[in-house]
Amino acid sequence: MGRGAQSQTMQMTDQQLARQNAMNQALYNQGQSLSGTAAGGYQSLLANPGYTAAQQSAINNQSLGALSSAFGALAQSAANRLARTRNSAGYGDLVDELARQQGRQTASVAQQNQFGFANQARQDQLTALQGLAGLYGVNTSLLGRTLGIPGQLLGTQANLANAPGFGTAFTQSLGRTLGGFL
Repeated sequence: MGRGAQSQTMQMTDQQLARQNAMNQALYNQGQSLSGTAAGGYQSLLANPGYTAAQQSAINNQSLGALSSAFGALAQSAANRLARTRNSAGYGDLVDELARQQGRQTASVAQQNQFGFANQARQDQLTALQGLAGLYGVNTSLLGRTLGIPGQLLGTQANLANAPGFGTAFTQSLGRTLGGFL
């Protein structure tokens, strides 16, 4: 190979190397930017886990409103039967029992909501810890213990994903209660 060809080959090799280095630097910068964005999101999730106050209020209003509507319909049905038959025997007892059942179910739904809110907050913390551990290669168990989260809770993400959701549990509970009145 002559000097001209050798020089041309060296220039082409240097150009290719420069292009490859530029591409590698661009990919590195993109990865750093993405890592910073993801880390910020995980840190935000860790600092603000669970539902916001507005979301909690909306969930409570919706679930308790649905329960109230169901019991209102049952009370209206009893009133219609009273008007249709003009026989008030047992009406007062039925309305009293409906009120007691509504109170029990309201307390149960409110308790389920609070458990759901607490579980969501804990799940968000665990997700954030696992995400940060994935980004930085941190020992999640050690980090969890540092933050006061027991080690056995770190593997609950899959278990919680397979658990029935709030809507399913609420519908089943409401169906059992209303089924007892019909």
